[in-house]
Amino acid sequence: MTIKAAIVGAAGFAGIELVRLLVQHPSFELIAMTSDAYAGEPVASVYPAFAGSVDLAFSATADAPLADADVVFLAVPHTVALKHAPDLVAAGVAVIDLSADFRLKDPEAYAAYYGVAHTAPDLLAEAAFGQPELFPEDLARVRQRHAAGRGVLVACAGCYPTATSLAAAPVLRSGWGAPSGLVVVDAISGITGAGKKASERTHFCFANDNVEAYGLVSHRHTPEIEQILGIEGRLVFTPHLAPLNRGLLSTVTIPLAGEKAGVSSADAEELYRTFYDGCTFVEVLAEGQQPRTASVAGTNRAQVGVAYNPRVHAVVATCAIDNLCKGAAGQAVQCANIVFGLAEGAGLASLALPI
Repeated sequence: MTIKAAIVGAAGFAGIELVRLLVQHPSFELIAMTSDAYAGEPVASVYPAFAGSVDLAFSATADAPLADADVVFLAVPHTVALKHAPDLVAAGVAVIDLSADFRLKDPEAYAAYYGVAHTAPDLLAEAAFGQPELFPEDLARVRQRHAAGRGVLVACAGCYPTATSLAAAPVLRSGWGAPSGLVVVDAISGITGAGKKASERTHFCFANDNVEAYGLVSHRHTPEIEQILGIEGRLVFTPHLAPLNRGLLSTVTIPLAGEKAGVSSADAEELYRTFYDGCTFVEVLAEGQQPRTASVAGTNRAQVGVAYNPRVHAVVATCAIDNLCKGAAGQAVQCANIVFGLAEGAGLASLALPI
């Protein structure tokens, strides 16, 4: 089975990662890759890593045969997906959205954090949340809808929410967490998480040899993490920028309920292993080991580590992902695989570079 695929916003960091994954995928065939800035230019002239391997060119979005595709990946800034998704879904296309436009189920929260009114609120209820390990039922629902010949929409989770929720979900969904306790998240991302357009924060001369916090108490991923974990009003989320090309590490501290006194790090590890049993891309590390961003670079894997702090009766969990892969393009392909009934790991690497 050949599945015709298109990418809107293919020249951005997440978009070009999608190109890398899809040109090697056994079932997807790229029929269009859009970039208004590079329309007509070969991919290999913009990204020389593709020289000799990819003989494709970018096209203008307006000229791309998006409605002819079986699946369209939207690797675009927020508000842009609002313009494309409704018409594509109505045309029967499977839309995999990497932006934030359909992640938040509350349109008022979207308006508050993104500064614009949501123009397609009717699609919010239809959209599946694209985080396969934590919302498999959502993806199964749209898979059935798609199999019946209808257009579907998957709103892929963001990079910080993916790593943070994978670290925290076993404790919170199992009932171990203190019902009213604050969940404290300190997360570090590589520069590509900020997008392709350079700013004073991401310009090499400012970002190199520097780590800084940003978006304190106001980061746009705050309501998404709260929504995933069901902890509205209890999240303290502090993101940091580090001089890495790829990689994201989230450390989550969760106070435990009083009746969980006496648990151990071994108990916590067993909880995590049971929770993620059967998950293709989540690896729970042995007690005493901690995730490394280098160990997942270029892959769709997530490494998770967990420890119990008896002095403060809290679990400290960490998760490392590649922000461009499991945090964006790889997770989008994983979701598309599920929607089309393919093996979940089809076309996705699980082995990172050793050095």
